[in-house]
Amino acid sequence: MNYKIQAHPFHLVEPSPWPLTTSIGLGLMAMGGVIYFSGLGGSVLVLGLIITIITSTLWWRDCIREGTLQGYHTKKVRKGINIGFILFIVSEVFFFFSIFWAYFHSSLSPSVELGGMWPPMGIEALNIWELPLLNTIILLSSGATVTTAHHGLVYGERRIVILSLIATLVLAVLFVACQGYEYYNAPFTFSDGAFGSTFFFATGFHGVHVIVGTIFLAVAFNRVNKYELTDQHHEGFQAAILYWHFVDVVWLFLFITVYYWGS
Repeated sequence: MNYKIQAHPFHLVEPSPWPLTTSIGLGLMAMGGVIYFSGLGGSVLVLGLIITIITSTLWWRDCIREGTLQGYHTKKVRKGINIGFILFIVSEVFFFFSIFWAYFHSSLSPSVELGGMWPPMGIEALNIWELPLLNTIILLSSGATVTTAHHGLVYGERRIVILSLIATLVLAVLFVACQGYEYYNAPFTFSDGAFGSTFFFATGFHGVHVIVGTIFLAVAFNRVNKYELTDQHHEGFQAAILYWHFVDVVWLFLFITVYYWGS
Protein backbone atom coordinates (compact mmCIF):
# COMPACT_ATOMS: atom_id res chain seq x y z
CA MET A 1 0.00 0.00 0.00
CA ASN A 2 1.45 3.32 -1.06
CA TYR A 3 0.86 6.00 1.61
CA LYS A 4 2.07 9.13 -0.17
CA ILE A 5 0.59 12.57 -0.53
CA GLN A 6 -1.26 12.98 -3.80
CA ALA A 7 0.56 15.36 -6.12
CA HIS A 8 -2.45 16.25 -8.28
CA PRO A 9 -6.01 17.37 -7.47
CA PHE A 10 -7.83 14.66 -9.43
CA HIS A 11 -9.75 11.75 -7.99
CA LEU A 12 -7.53 8.92 -9.22
CA VAL A 13 -7.32 6.08 -6.70
CA GLU A 14 -6.01 2.53 -6.71
CA PRO A 15 -7.88 -0.20 -8.63
CA SER A 16 -10.76 -1.55 -6.52
CA PRO A 17 -12.76 -4.81 -6.73
CA TRP A 18 -15.72 -3.34 -4.86
CA PRO A 19 -17.75 -2.00 -7.81
CA LEU A 20 -17.75 -5.53 -9.27
CA THR A 21 -18.65 -7.27 -6.02
CA THR A 22 -21.34 -4.68 -5.32
CA SER A 23 -22.97 -5.35 -8.69
CA ILE A 24 -22.83 -9.10 -7.98
CA GLY A 25 -24.39 -8.65 -4.55
CA LEU A 26 -27.15 -6.36 -5.81
CA GLY A 27 -27.85 -8.66 -8.74
CA LEU A 28 -28.19 -11.65 -6.41
CA MET A 29 -30.49 -9.62 -4.15
CA ALA A 30 -32.74 -8.73 -7.12
CA MET A 31 -32.90 -12.33 -8.34
CA GLY A 32 -33.24 -13.62 -4.79
CA GLY A 33 -36.17 -11.29 -4.17
CA VAL A 34 -38.00 -12.68 -7.18
CA ILE A 35 -37.23 -16.25 -6.10
CA TYR A 36 -38.31 -15.57 -2.51
CA PHE A 37 -41.62 -13.98 -3.46
CA SER A 38 -42.24 -16.92 -5.77
CA GLY A 39 -42.12 -19.21 -2.72
CA LEU A 40 -38.87 -20.95 -3.65
CA GLY A 41 -36.77 -20.00 -0.62
CA GLY A 42 -34.66 -17.03 0.40
CA SER A 43 -31.09 -18.39 0.29
CA VAL A 44 -30.13 -16.40 -2.82
CA LEU A 45 -31.58 -13.23 -1.31
CA VAL A 46 -29.64 -13.74 1.92
CA LEU A 47 -26.42 -14.45 0.00
CA GLY A 48 -26.81 -11.26 -2.03
CA LEU A 49 -27.53 -9.26 1.13
CA ILE A 50 -24.42 -10.64 2.87
CA ILE A 51 -22.19 -9.87 -0.15
CA THR A 52 -23.61 -6.33 -0.39
CA ILE A 53 -23.10 -5.61 3.33
CA ILE A 54 -19.53 -6.94 3.36
CA THR A 55 -18.67 -5.07 0.16
CA SER A 56 -20.16 -1.82 1.45
CA THR A 57 -18.16 -2.15 4.69
CA LEU A 58 -14.86 -2.76 2.90
CA TRP A 59 -15.50 -0.07 0.28
CA TRP A 60 -16.34 2.46 3.00
CA ARG A 61 -13.14 1.46 4.82
CA ASP A 62 -11.09 2.13 1.69
CA CYS A 63 -12.72 5.54 1.17
CA ILE A 64 -11.88 6.51 4.76
CA ARG A 65 -8.29 5.36 4.30
CA GLU A 66 -7.96 7.31 1.05
CA GLY A 67 -9.13 10.49 2.75
CA THR A 68 -7.28 10.20 6.06
CA LEU A 69 -4.04 8.31 5.40
CA GLN A 70 -3.29 8.45 1.69
CA GLY A 71 -4.13 12.12 1.10
CA TYR A 72 -6.24 11.44 -1.99
CA HIS A 73 -9.10 13.71 -0.93
CA THR A 74 -7.79 17.06 -2.06
CA LYS A 75 -9.95 20.17 -2.06
CA LYS A 76 -11.06 19.55 -5.64
CA VAL A 77 -11.80 15.90 -4.91
CA ARG A 78 -13.86 16.81 -1.84
CA LYS A 79 -15.86 19.25 -3.93
CA GLY A 80 -16.62 16.50 -6.43
CA ILE A 81 -17.64 14.11 -3.64
CA ASN A 82 -20.00 16.72 -2.19
CA ILE A 83 -21.60 17.34 -5.58
CA GLY A 84 -21.97 13.60 -6.11
CA PHE A 85 -23.67 13.14 -2.77
CA ILE A 86 -26.04 16.03 -3.44
CA LEU A 87 -27.02 14.37 -6.73
CA PHE A 88 -27.61 11.15 -4.79
CA ILE A 89 -29.98 13.01 -2.47
CA VAL A 90 -31.76 14.41 -5.54
CA SER A 91 -32.27 10.86 -6.80
CA GLU A 92 -33.68 9.94 -3.39
CA VAL A 93 -36.10 12.87 -3.62
CA PHE A 94 -37.49 11.50 -6.88
CA PHE A 95 -37.67 8.01 -5.40
CA PHE A 96 -39.92 9.22 -2.59
CA PHE A 97 -41.78 11.43 -5.06
CA SER A 98 -42.84 8.26 -6.88
CA ILE A 99 -44.02 6.76 -3.59
CA PHE A 100 -46.13 9.81 -2.78
CA TRP A 101 -47.47 9.76 -6.34
CA ALA A 102 -48.68 6.19 -5.83
CA TYR A 103 -50.26 7.14 -2.50
CA PHE A 104 -52.14 10.16 -3.84
CA HIS A 105 -53.17 8.25 -6.97
CA SER A 106 -55.16 5.89 -4.74
CA SER A 107 -56.26 8.29 -2.01
CA LEU A 108 -57.41 11.34 -3.99
CA SER A 109 -59.81 9.34 -6.13
CA PRO A 110 -60.71 6.11 -4.31
CA SER A 111 -62.14 3.46 -6.60
CA VAL A 112 -65.35 1.54 -6.12
CA GLU A 113 -63.37 -1.40 -4.78
CA LEU A 114 -62.14 0.87 -1.95
CA GLY A 115 -65.68 1.91 -1.12
CA GLY A 116 -65.22 5.33 -2.69
CA MET A 117 -63.57 6.56 0.51
CA TRP A 118 -60.15 6.92 2.12
CA PRO A 119 -59.22 5.14 4.32
CA PRO A 120 -61.13 2.35 2.55
CA MET A 121 -64.20 0.87 4.16
CA GLY A 122 -63.26 -1.56 6.91
CA ILE A 123 -59.78 -0.08 7.50
CA GLU A 124 -59.05 1.55 10.84
CA ALA A 125 -56.30 4.17 10.45
CA LEU A 126 -53.70 4.79 13.15
CA ASN A 127 -54.22 7.54 15.71
CA ILE A 128 -51.65 10.15 14.73
CA TRP A 129 -51.60 11.73 18.21
CA GLU A 130 -50.11 8.61 19.75
CA LEU A 131 -47.04 6.78 18.39
CA PRO A 132 -46.76 8.73 15.09
CA LEU A 133 -46.55 12.03 16.98
CA LEU A 134 -43.99 10.57 19.40
CA ASN A 135 -41.91 9.33 16.46
CA THR A 136 -42.06 12.80 14.91
CA ILE A 137 -40.76 14.39 18.09
CA ILE A 138 -38.00 11.78 18.36
CA LEU A 139 -36.81 12.21 14.78
CA LEU A 140 -36.90 16.01 14.79
CA SER A 141 -35.00 16.00 18.10
CA SER A 142 -32.33 13.82 16.52
CA GLY A 143 -32.01 16.38 13.72
CA ALA A 144 -31.34 19.06 16.35
CA THR A 145 -28.74 16.95 18.18
CA VAL A 146 -26.85 16.03 15.00
CA THR A 147 -26.73 19.72 14.02
CA THR A 148 -25.35 20.48 17.49
CA ALA A 149 -22.67 17.84 16.92
CA HIS A 150 -21.70 19.47 13.64
CA HIS A 151 -21.36 22.90 15.22
CA GLY A 152 -19.33 21.34 18.02
CA LEU A 153 -16.90 19.87 15.51
CA VAL A 154 -16.55 23.14 13.61
CA TYR A 155 -15.82 25.08 16.82
CA GLY A 156 -13.54 22.44 18.33
CA GLU A 157 -15.87 21.34 21.15
CA ARG A 158 -15.07 17.62 21.16
CA ARG A 159 -17.19 16.81 24.22
CA ILE A 160 -20.27 18.38 22.63
CA VAL A 161 -19.68 16.40 19.44
CA ILE A 162 -19.48 13.08 21.26
CA LEU A 163 -22.46 13.68 23.55
CA SER A 164 -24.62 15.02 20.71
CA LEU A 165 -23.80 12.08 18.46
CA ILE A 166 -24.58 9.62 21.25
CA ALA A 167 -27.94 11.35 21.76
CA THR A 168 -28.61 11.21 18.00
CA LEU A 169 -27.85 7.49 17.80
CA VAL A 170 -30.03 6.73 20.83
CA LEU A 171 -32.93 8.68 19.33
CA ALA A 172 -32.45 6.94 15.97
CA VAL A 173 -32.59 3.48 17.55
CA LEU A 174 -35.62 4.54 19.58
CA PHE A 175 -37.39 5.72 16.42
CA VAL A 176 -36.79 2.38 14.67
CA ALA A 177 -37.99 0.49 17.76
CA CYS A 178 -41.16 2.59 17.95
CA GLN A 179 -41.86 2.07 14.27
CA GLY A 180 -41.39 -1.68 14.68
CA TYR A 181 -43.85 -1.63 17.59
CA GLU A 182 -46.29 0.37 15.45
CA TYR A 183 -46.06 -2.17 12.63
CA TYR A 184 -46.56 -5.09 15.01
CA ASN A 185 -49.71 -3.58 16.50
CA ALA A 186 -51.16 -1.95 13.36
CA PRO A 187 -54.83 -2.87 12.77
CA PHE A 188 -54.10 -3.49 9.07
CA THR A 189 -51.43 -5.30 7.06
CA PHE A 190 -49.51 -4.89 3.81
CA SER A 191 -52.09 -7.06 2.05
CA ASP A 192 -55.02 -4.80 2.97
CA GLY A 193 -55.41 -3.30 -0.48
CA ALA A 194 -54.06 0.02 -1.66
CA PHE A 195 -54.13 1.56 1.82
CA GLY A 196 -51.99 -1.10 3.46
CA SER A 197 -49.52 -1.45 0.60
CA THR A 198 -48.92 2.27 0.14
CA PHE A 199 -48.69 2.88 3.91
CA PHE A 200 -46.12 0.17 4.57
CA PHE A 201 -44.26 0.87 1.34
CA ALA A 202 -43.84 4.57 2.17
CA THR A 203 -43.11 4.30 5.89
CA GLY A 204 -41.10 1.09 5.45
CA PHE A 205 -38.69 2.57 2.95
CA HIS A 206 -38.34 5.59 5.20
CA GLY A 207 -37.50 3.23 8.05
CA VAL A 208 -34.82 1.58 5.90
CA HIS A 209 -33.35 5.04 5.25
CA VAL A 210 -33.32 5.73 8.99
CA ILE A 211 -31.40 2.50 9.58
CA VAL A 212 -28.87 3.39 6.85
CA GLY A 213 -28.54 6.91 8.27
CA THR A 214 -27.97 5.46 11.74
CA ILE A 215 -25.11 3.32 10.41
CA PHE A 216 -23.77 6.39 8.59
CA LEU A 217 -23.73 8.41 11.83
CA ALA A 218 -22.27 5.48 13.81
CA VAL A 219 -19.31 5.41 11.40
CA ALA A 220 -18.90 9.17 11.84
CA PHE A 221 -19.01 8.71 15.63
CA ASN A 222 -16.27 6.09 15.41
CA ARG A 223 -14.13 8.44 13.31
CA VAL A 224 -14.62 11.24 15.82
CA ASN A 225 -13.36 8.95 18.57
CA LYS A 226 -10.29 8.15 16.46
CA TYR A 227 -9.56 11.87 15.85
CA GLU A 228 -9.93 11.37 12.09
CA LEU A 229 -12.18 14.41 11.55
CA THR A 230 -11.13 18.05 11.68
CA ASP A 231 -13.06 21.30 11.50
CA GLN A 232 -11.96 21.70 7.85
CA HIS A 233 -12.02 18.11 6.65
CA HIS A 234 -15.15 16.12 7.58
CA GLU A 235 -16.97 15.50 4.31
CA GLY A 236 -18.19 12.07 5.45
CA PHE A 237 -19.76 13.58 8.54
CA GLN A 238 -21.33 16.37 6.49
CA ALA A 239 -22.79 13.81 4.11
CA ALA A 240 -24.26 11.86 7.04
CA ILE A 241 -25.83 15.05 8.43
CA LEU A 242 -27.30 16.00 5.04
CA TYR A 243 -28.71 12.50 4.66
CA TRP A 244 -30.22 12.65 8.14
CA HIS A 245 -31.89 16.00 7.50
CA PHE A 246 -33.30 14.57 4.27
CA VAL A 247 -34.77 11.70 6.30
CA ASP A 248 -36.30 14.26 8.70
CA VAL A 249 -37.94 16.20 5.88
CA VAL A 250 -39.36 13.06 4.28
CA TRP A 251 -40.85 12.03 7.62
CA LEU A 252 -42.58 15.41 7.96
CA PHE A 253 -44.23 14.86 4.57
CA LEU A 254 -45.19 11.32 5.61
CA PHE A 255 -46.65 12.52 8.89
CA ILE A 256 -48.70 15.26 7.25
CA THR A 257 -49.95 13.25 4.26
CA VAL A 258 -50.01 9.56 5.19
CA TYR A 259 -50.73 9.82 8.91
CA TYR A 260 -52.71 13.06 9.28
CA TRP A 261 -54.46 13.73 5.96
CA GLY A 262 -54.70 10.03 5.09
CA SER A 263 -56.51 9.19 8.30
